[in-house]
Amino acid sequence: MSNNNKNILSLKYRPSTFKDLIGQEVMVEAITNSIKMNKIPNAYLLTGIRGVGKTTTARIIAKGLNCKNGIDNLCKDKLCEHCESIRNSSHMDVLEMDAASKTGVDDVRDLIEFSKYGPTTAKYKIFILDECHMISKAGMNALLKTLEEPPPYLKFVFSTTEVRKIPVTIISRCQRFDLKRINSKELHNFLKKTTELENGKISENSLKLIAKMSEGSVRDALSLLERALITQKTIKEELSLEQAQKIFGHFDKSQLINLIKLVFKGDEKNTIENFRKISDQGVDPKVFLNDFLEMIYYIKTYKTFGSNEINFDLSQNEINEIEIISKTIENQTLIIFWQFTLKALEELNIVSNQNLLIEMFLIRIINLKEIPNLEDLISENNSEDFYEKPKELKDINKEKDREKILTTKSQSFEQIKNVIQEKKENILNVDPSKSSNITSFQDLINICLKEKEMKLKYDLENNVRLVKFTNQNIEIEFSQNLDKNFIKKLSDKLYFWTGKRWMISLSKEKGGPTYQETKSSLKKKEFHDTKKTETYEKILKNFPDAELISIEENKKDE
Repeated sequence: MSNNNKNILSLKYRPSTFKDLIGQEVMVEAITNSIKMNKIPNAYLLTGIRGVGKTTTARIIAKGLNCKNGIDNLCKDKLCEHCESIRNSSHMDVLEMDAASKTGVDDVRDLIEFSKYGPTTAKYKIFILDECHMISKAGMNALLKTLEEPPPYLKFVFSTTEVRKIPVTIISRCQRFDLKRINSKELHNFLKKTTELENGKISENSLKLIAKMSEGSVRDALSLLERALITQKTIKEELSLEQAQKIFGHFDKSQLINLIKLVFKGDEKNTIENFRKISDQGVDPKVFLNDFLEMIYYIKTYKTFGSNEINFDLSQNEINEIEIISKTIENQTLIIFWQFTLKALEELNIVSNQNLLIEMFLIRIINLKEIPNLEDLISENNSEDFYEKPKELKDINKEKDREKILTTKSQSFEQIKNVIQEKKENILNVDPSKSSNITSFQDLINICLKEKEMKLKYDLENNVRLVKFTNQNIEIEFSQNLDKNFIKKLSDKLYFWTGKRWMISLSKEKGGPTYQETKSSLKKKEFHDTKKTETYEKILKNFPDAELISIEENKKDE
């Protein structure tokens, strides 16, 4: 290996023994034991994504079969003649062939002809065929007989990223190993160790970002780390997360969480403005959509499993934000958003300006929340006026209604809305079986959850400061965050649920804290009180590093 190649991290830190391989313990144990017990298969088939160690493993297998020191003491520093030749790809009995460039049946015939002669210096003659799925169908068929009954000195090692393209007749004659993606924590530890060996200074969060971007590929991770180290040694200070994001075209997850919150609120203007700020950082549209998908997945996972299943590269503040979002969003909404995001990914290559597509995608999912409910459509279409009155009469009635409203100047804005709603009582169909008894603000939130009115529930919990809640009368403090149709929609829903007309008005008086603010303060108090208990003090005495994360009520059956 040339000195130039030794400077490339992916080659410099290429594993030379089974112990150096990371994340493939099951495969290593199986192969090592088979060699020790002399139960060596005719052919190995190594599959997996790019950069997880397929070709490297093939070379280590070749070393394990031919090393003078045996499988338990494979050469690492002082190499024997076989290990040295295999590392330099110059061993007479270990032939490494790129199947992508030699795909024809004639190339395979030459290989078979060469296999008739025994090894010259080593114990086994080994053929390593990289990307073997590229071999033609005729070439694969030519291999079948030799593969099934090879001479005792001949072994094959196939590697491929596309195992589905290999004929079943070939696969059935091999011992197959699927090399898995390296998990983020293991990859992060490997990158940290490599950074120390290279005398680099890269922040923990930057290494976590590299581990995430590499998607389980060690080679990709080392290539990204090399870019980061070059930049770090240029600026001569520790590489921060912000600098790493700029190098790799990524952005802070908190920005995406804020954008998703705006989407769920239906705030179109601020959503687009936030996306443009992200786009100005040089973020690739495909990266943005994949991260959007990932965040939808995290929200859904939190709803099901809690914080234990959340990816380790998120901060505690970001996990707390995900927790808040997960409590206000239904699974159906998350599933729809997931499908729309996948559709947007498919459409990326159709348009020349991909940022325009992302903006329209965001507008599309925001307006999904404005789709009318089924019961509203049914009640509107079943109204007598809709079908039976001629257009002229309907226009006259609209004009009369408008005149009545304009003459009632003394009424407040909210009362005018209720007058209009009163005229529609004969249009709204009230289901007697759904008649609900709403006596408190909590009852109102509960019925919104039951009826899946999530936008209404979100506003009630986050944007409504209650002044007064009495029988069929609700007064709330004015808030710019409320949807412009909030009062109308709430009034219609209350009439539909209870069969009674409710008066909803905006008050100049200052309201109390929102539902979420009250809930948050109660949770803080509960945490504070729990930390004062004897039980908690005893736990800390025995486990000084223990930390209170959450409090759950232990419900026992009576």
